[in-house]
Amino acid sequence: MLYSLDSNKTINTIPYKGEYDVWRNRLSKAEYELIIQELTNKIRGSDIQTSSWMPGKDWTNTVFAPIYSKACKSDYTQAAKFFGLLVWETFLRHPDYWAFGRYELDGIPIQGLTYFRVTPR
Repeated sequence: MLYSLDSNKTINTIPYKGEYDVWRNRLSKAEYELIIQELTNKIRGSDIQTSSWMPGKDWTNTVFAPIYSKACKSDYTQAAKFFGLLVWETFLRHPDYWAFGRYELDGIPIQGLTYFRVTPR
């Protein structure tokens, strides 16, 4: 579950839903399920994850390849955004509570959101 520390409420929606739906509909059910399963596996056992660090730089021959080649028609910017939305969705559906934010590393903004496990008030 995604949790907003600002509002102390659970988040139940996917942002940019129109774009998400277009990209999602270009993936087969099997491709989508493999992506979500891989993201779920990456989350398992961790307390913190940064979306832009999860997939690695080269998606060739990975479950993430169809995001770029098929869903987003080889558009790097769209693929990055859709990947981020898939990560968001994975945390949204996770049984534990996760909050998120934008942070810096050594004074440089980190691309993507950082998610961390929380216990709501």
